[in-house]
Amino acid sequence: MSSDSPVPVPRTGVPLGIDDPVEKARAELKAALAAIEVKANLPRRLTQATEQKVSKARAFARRSPGAAAAAVVAGAAVVGVAVWGLVRLYTR
Repeated sequence: MSSDSPVPVPRTGVPLGIDDPVEKARAELKAALAAIEVKANLPRRLTQATEQKVSKARAFARRSPGAAAAAVVAGAAVVGVAVWGLVRLYTR
């Protein structure tokens, strides 16, 4: 029960079965450029990482809202102490 439909190849992959060396070189170059673009596009990577962290935080807040509120209060306290310490160092 095999399927004749081609297996989807990721943008950074080279499809199998290319016999022509020129076409194979083009496919390898296209895959290499796509891999470089994926690796070097920092704004996109930061956006994806941020979206992933936000969705994890929202899921945590839905599971345990009390712990999420405590985490927010603790984070605000840490930021407040850090700002206070920096201002104190600067004014001395």
